[in-house]
Amino acid sequence: MLEIQNDSLANEPIIEVEENAAPKYSKPQHPYQVLRQLPKDATPAQQDSAIQATFQPKEIRYSQRPDTLHLPGHNAGKSIKDINLPQYYRESFFSTDSMFHPELNGGRYGIAGDPIPYTLRGDSIITLLLLVCFLVGLVSFSKSWRFISRQAKLFFHTPSSRSSQADSETSVELRFQFFLLLQTSLLLALLQYFYAQQMIGTTFILSSQYQLIEIFFGMNIGYFIIKGILYHTVNSVFFNFRDSVKWLKSLLFITGLEGVALMPVVLLQVYFNLSMKNVVAYFIFILIIVKIMTFYKSYQIFFRRKPAFLQIILYFCALEVVPLAALGGTLVLIGNYLKINY
Repeated sequence: MLEIQNDSLANEPIIEVEENAAPKYSKPQHPYQVLRQLPKDATPAQQDSAIQATFQPKEIRYSQRPDTLHLPGHNAGKSIKDINLPQYYRESFFSTDSMFHPELNGGRYGIAGDPIPYTLRGDSIITLLLLVCFLVGLVSFSKSWRFISRQAKLFFHTPSSRSSQADSETSVELRFQFFLLLQTSLLLALLQYFYAQQMIGTTFILSSQYQLIEIFFGMNIGYFIIKGILYHTVNSVFFNFRDSVKWLKSLLFITGLEGVALMPVVLLQVYFNLSMKNVVAYFIFILIIVKIMTFYKSYQIFFRRKPAFLQIILYFCALEVVPLAALGGTLVLIGNYLKINY
């Protein structure tokens, strides 16, 4: 009888493999395999201990065989780290390239973009000056509004007698008027600077463009000081002391109002790019109003009781028109002198 040989595969026990069980390696070759054999809740210290127990550091031994990566029939190349290497071996086409020398600053690659043009609204110095003028002026007005209203009433009021009105002012009010004088000089300097930038030129023989504003500011201060000295000298000769002092106070008040009136046009020029033609027209309008007020106040104080009309015309032209024309000519002369001519 034929014996039926049983299939050996059928009699072998079936080994069930868990679906999520990690495969077991006889000899781990990578740290990843060692970590896979550990439980999921193994701490970092346990993982580090398993890595150190599995892998033992060995001494690294580099090959001592000669380098054969060179042209046949030629000697092997020399290392650039050799200190005895001649200079012509060190120099190459890429010697000056920043990629070859990472310790050197290689700059930027590509084409540079267009730089942002200079604008007055982006100038921090001019913005700071205008902000200081606005804040200090606001504080001064809040503390001296009574003085301003009293001066405005007295400006168009003609007293019946010279002794009926006492023109007494406190130290705070005097400091307020002198601040307005400085503010007027600064705003005039800024307007003159804007005009010079657009009508004369943008390059001057100065280390900084702000020095031009300083020069204009100093000239305006000198203009008001010289005009005050001239007024005091002429009035002390032809008129009494009381009228002279009253006139200087009125002139100081008018100058302060001129600065207040110039503040809006400076802000419009800086932050809204108002055209220079409109700025000049506004300045001329304010200047005409100021001169009319000056003429009226000089007539009211000095020439109201004198019928001679020619005297006030000569007085006004000699002490108002001539100094103003001299200031304008000096500003144009200095601007052309400081301009760089190519």
